[in-house]
Amino acid sequence: MVSFVVNGKEASVDMPPDTPLLWALRDHLGLTGTKFGCGMAQCGACTVHVNGNPARSCVTPISAVAGKKITTIEGLSPNGDHPLQKAWIAEQTPQCGYCQSGQIMSAAALLAKNKKPTRAQIVAHMSGNICRCGTYNKIVAAIQRASREALTSTPSPLAGEGRGEGGALTPAAKEA
Repeated sequence: MVSFVVNGKEASVDMPPDTPLLWALRDHLGLTGTKFGCGMAQCGACTVHVNGNPARSCVTPISAVAGKKITTIEGLSPNGDHPLQKAWIAEQTPQCGYCQSGQIMSAAALLAKNKKPTRAQIVAHMSGNICRCGTYNKIVAAIQRASREALTSTPSPLAGEGRGEGGALTPAAKEA
């Protein structure tokens, strides 16, 4: 039995310890927003956050996340109103949509560390996420929009990441 926190809720799965986190999320916890793309951590469709850092769930064994905090696309915002999700819609970013949850989760990790990334920083950070429809320019535009809008709104676009009890910034978030 492996236990961890998913989207703020305690979860336990009774699976072999080498089972990829992706299958625990999708098949056992019913969180199907995270997608299987390649199974080799090459496309980014399966990106989730583990303790606030992006991770490819298709190659992350559940034993590696025991006791850790996992955030999936479903947990990024309870109402789908995270600045990135809103920017994705405003920029009409999705085509087929398959890669979008991984793209958004990677972008959220970027904005958590760098509130105002340059185009070059966005492109470099997102280079590990493949969009088979080729919407890369729209992805960059959506990240830029989310960055601009998040800088002018409250609460933080981080959906609780980098925040302690009562919403206070953690020391790591203050340094960012």
